[in-house]
Amino acid sequence: MSQRPDSTIFDPAAEPLLPSAPRHGFGQCACHGGPTRRLFSGLLIGGAALASLPALAREGVEVGENSKFTKLVSAEQVEAAAQQQYQQMLRQAAQQRALAPPTHPQVQRLRAIADRIIPFAQPWNERARSWRWEVNLIGSPQLNAFCMPGGKIAFYYGILDKLQLNDDEVAMVMGHEVAHALREHARERMGKTAATRLGAGLISSLLGLGNVGDSLLSMGSQLLTLEFSRSDESEADLVGMELAARAGYNPEAGVSLWQKMGAASKGAPPQWLSTHPAGPTRIKDIEANLPKVQALYQRADKPPQRFEPAKPLRRKDGPSEGQ
Repeated sequence: MSQRPDSTIFDPAAEPLLPSAPRHGFGQCACHGGPTRRLFSGLLIGGAALASLPALAREGVEVGENSKFTKLVSAEQVEAAAQQQYQQMLRQAAQQRALAPPTHPQVQRLRAIADRIIPFAQPWNERARSWRWEVNLIGSPQLNAFCMPGGKIAFYYGILDKLQLNDDEVAMVMGHEVAHALREHARERMGKTAATRLGAGLISSLLGLGNVGDSLLSMGSQLLTLEFSRSDESEADLVGMELAARAGYNPEAGVSLWQKMGAASKGAPPQWLSTHPAGPTRIKDIEANLPKVQALYQRADKPPQRFEPAKPLRRKDGPSEGQ
């Protein structure tokens, strides 16, 4: 894609931008080259140190073990399917001149925040050590972001622009989405679908095998349309809040984030609201768990740089929105 001025890359009028846009809203995220960038696994040193701590010494939120349904689908298959879909999404965006280049200020902002969050991923999922993390920005007005299995992150410009998120709020969104990948919620949902298809009589023989055969490969196409459960969303809120706090971002931003999202719905809930717990409910849950992560935030190294909020998108054939 040719380099163009940052303010003219996106076309907010092109709705829907991508027919395969995730329905579950801000949750999933592959290739190296072009306008993408790999976030190197060497950043996981801090996370590895945390993983070595005794279990009883661990600070932070409590969410329990991963679902046993994840064992019905291999992680390798899920991550491979995610990579393919992520690449396809990036190609579609590039063809529509809607993929932001690495020089875009908001891409640099997202990647700087990801650089701080990713080192704390490994204690939640050992596989995160080898993930090829990537962060990209799509020129769509949708209020959406996601992280696919394997660390494939994407933000839509609309969530940055329309909500005027500050860095702490962006970190809460990103932490939430990364948490979905770390807790393998997509793999869990696919496992539950597999259990339904295969029948209860086969479950006992399949648990623990990690690969139930080629019949499940077709389920990979669900990754961009999976809808997480409310319990998944609540869990991602808590894990994401801890990730952001350890990265030096104020976890109290989760409250203002959901206040902004509630105001943005205006009687017509965005796509992410249908499966997410109601704003007041998650705000109460976040406030109740703040004491578990406040000390982590207070001790954490703080970001050396703060970024400006996103500027309004500029239409290709006219002035910026709001002008």
